[in-house]
Amino acid sequence: MAEINIQRKKKRLSPWPLLIAVLVVLALGGWYLVSRDQDAPPAAAPAAPAATPADTVSVPSGDAAAAPDPAAPTGDPSVGAMAGEVEADNAVPADFYAFVADDPSSTTYARRGLSLLSNVLVNLADRTDLRNPAVEEKRNDLTSATSRVADGGSLRPGFVAAAELMQEMQRRGYASLERDVKTLTDQAAQLSGRTATAAEQQATQAFFQQAANVLRVLEKPAA
Repeated sequence: MAEINIQRKKKRLSPWPLLIAVLVVLALGGWYLVSRDQDAPPAAAPAAPAATPADTVSVPSGDAAAAPDPAAPTGDPSVGAMAGEVEADNAVPADFYAFVADDPSSTTYARRGLSLLSNVLVNLADRTDLRNPAVEEKRNDLTSATSRVADGGSLRPGFVAAAELMQEMQRRGYASLERDVKTLTDQAAQLSGRTATAAEQQATQAFFQQAANVLRVLEKPAA
């Protein structure tokens, strides 16, 4: 009887274990990469460029931040005088009357008083009943004298010119003021134009007081 050769059929290997093993390896590799990135220190931010002089902003501090406004009054006689002259441009008699009682020891008292009085008189000289060649001449003298004061000249010519202009106005129908105006011109002639001493300060204030007394009459048309 012939032998029958029986061979066992070989089993085929399943691909799943190999596939699972590959997936596990990939998963482990991915986990390792992720964990390494998390543990690594963050990259330093790029340094800011150095400031150039054009980019630098100066911020005041301390005394510099509290520095006064340069336009504010400083107590310097020249600054105070300029401020007074600007205010006097549109002065009216009431402004001068109110000023006269100020402290005559102020470094700007004489200059500001002359500026106020001069501007009031120059405006008053244009009034129809006061306008004539003699008044116009004295008004020009006063304008010239006060312009020299603004340039640093003496105050005395301004006092004299103001008194002489008021005297010419008085002659335009104010006979009752003749004695008062004579007193005013005498006071102006005696002023030195300086206010360094108490006597000079008082004399300057007395001149302004007398000028105010005369001006109160001149500002009204003659009867």
